[in-house]
Amino acid sequence: MDRNELLSILKQSDDQRIKIAVVDIDGVLRGKILRKDKFLNVLESSSGFCDVIFGWDVVDVAYDNAKVTGWHTGYPDTNYTIDINTFRKIPWDENIPFFLGDFSQTNHPACPRSLLKKVINKAKKMDLTPIFSEEFEWFNFDETPDSLHDKGGVNPKPLTPGMFGYSVLRSSQKSDYFNDLFTLLEEYRIPLEGLHTETGPGVYEAAIQYTDILEAADRAVLFKAAVKEIASKHGVMASFMAKWNAELPGCSGHIHQSLWKNGQNLFADNKDEYKMSPIFKSYIAGQLDALPEILPMFAPTINSFKRLVEGAWAPTTLTWGLDNRTTALRVLASGGGSTRLETRVPGSDVNPYLAMAAALAAGLYGIENNLKLSIKPTIGNGYEDKSNGTLPPDLKSATDKMKSSSLAKSLFGDDFVDHFCRTREWEHRQFAASVTDWEIKRYFEII
Repeated sequence: MDRNELLSILKQSDDQRIKIAVVDIDGVLRGKILRKDKFLNVLESSSGFCDVIFGWDVVDVAYDNAKVTGWHTGYPDTNYTIDINTFRKIPWDENIPFFLGDFSQTNHPACPRSLLKKVINKAKKMDLTPIFSEEFEWFNFDETPDSLHDKGGVNPKPLTPGMFGYSVLRSSQKSDYFNDLFTLLEEYRIPLEGLHTETGPGVYEAAIQYTDILEAADRAVLFKAAVKEIASKHGVMASFMAKWNAELPGCSGHIHQSLWKNGQNLFADNKDEYKMSPIFKSYIAGQLDALPEILPMFAPTINSFKRLVEGAWAPTTLTWGLDNRTTALRVLASGGGSTRLETRVPGSDVNPYLAMAAALAAGLYGIENNLKLSIKPTIGNGYEDKSNGTLPPDLKSATDKMKSSSLAKSLFGDDFVDHFCRTREWEHRQFAASVTDWEIKRYFEII
């Protein structure tokens, strides 16, 4: 749809509401409804959005260590622009028109979508077209915000009991919700390749159809928000925490990726023993090289690291393998158009813009520097293959490593790395200052 066609549709509509949103550093949609005439003015130029959205955390507590905005700047408005290519109508909410915006025209160092666009521009200069998709696992609960609040925010009741991976039975027992997810997401321009139950009580998995990387990231961000909204219509709470229960598997946000040129998948090479092209091998080498230094972009929360443990379907080592689900990087190499890399480090709690920016930037770094994939593919248990090293074990150590990384700064710029690492340091401090149920149970009586 071109600009004139879009304007015609909006002007002819009787609906005076337009919903717009931007995305904060944690991947949370921050938005509002605008009157149509106000929106049309914004579309023609730009408008201001209070930059507190980059000055507070996921629960709206203001950072005390931020530089880009804060009490010291007065939290001013910062200009954002609307991307007309993100136009959708929200089918579960009276078909209200919806658009995403970003801060790329003002080059705001804290805007995740703007950062991804910068990395995409680098790929374009290399004459490469990144094709990406993300898949998510998430748990569903028989709760409402009020019922969970009444429980003190703990012990949510799963939507269904038991371990029922790929279960036709469980999905049919909640078919109204399950079918609405597939159908309404399609209408919302988030087509799914597949939707099924995963192993665990009330857990689903969805694979979003692949497309160019910016649209893939938009779909991934909107998928998480949309699922929560659709779930609410059914009296369900959907959670994208990486690990909500220590006894159950965590939730992944695996990223699938390939590079194309002139309609050809540049990762495929039928003549190679692994059916992998040299550019594909350099791309993997770049990710393996960068992973320890940019890990917070894949694992952004304290909880992220509860998922990254041995034997829990999430990687802990710097490994790659051919169709191996125990390695950090899983290569799917048919030699044809479906040849791709699956980066298995991200959990479902990621900000898709940052995770995709990290994956692509690291891969391009490998290609630019003609890095050689010197390590062999891991065969068997990737948790036991520590020959190339392991991932940092927690958010603090991962953030410390990224903060001092010249590679991270070269990939994403000093200002982004500084701001992002400050937000992760804040996140660690909030956790370190809290008293948990574990501590009370362990120490209250006996110590």
